[in-house]
Amino acid sequence: MKQENNEKALLQGLARNDKKAIETIYRENYNMIQVLVINNNGSAEEAKDIFQEAMIVLYEKVRSGTFELTCQIKTYVYSVCRRLWLKRLQQLNRYSQEVAGLEASVPVEEEIEEHEKRNAEFEMMDKAISHLGEPCKSLIEAYYLQKKTMQEIAAGFGYTNADNAKTQKYKCLMRLKKIFFAQYKNGNSDG
Repeated sequence: MKQENNEKALLQGLARNDKKAIETIYRENYNMIQVLVINNNGSAEEAKDIFQEAMIVLYEKVRSGTFELTCQIKTYVYSVCRRLWLKRLQQLNRYSQEVAGLEASVPVEEEIEEHEKRNAEFEMMDKAISHLGEPCKSLIEAYYLQKKTMQEIAAGFGYTNADNAKTQKYKCLMRLKKIFFAQYKNGNSDG
């Protein structure tokens, strides 16, 4: 029972971005993943990448608020890393036989697909923003990334007041949406 409460607390800590919880999850699971990757045609560097990716998947799931962990964190992280590493091996054509070390694994395909889809969307959004041109690019970044207020944006971009800045932000967002969905429709094939 104590183990279960401890795991719950760790997941709650992860959702809050608590450094201690993240370090604990890292400490308790990283070596196992390093062994998995290195024993299966991988390097320590690749193990680090795969582990980071799995932590992001876990973080996204915990943040969603609907995630019920039905196994130990260790099992979940292992399963996600295993799936991610299998995919990476297939992409790199280094895939020889089934990945060794098949202990306790849970189905995580859905989570990984969801995560990859979100990653692809982020990349497209990034690309869309880079096609936006100025002042829209800077304005969108100031508002969404630097979390500046409309007053600060108005002052920084030389608008007469916050309302004018808001109108400009709205126009920029419409342009961004147009670029993003044009890319989305074309399947983002232009590299």
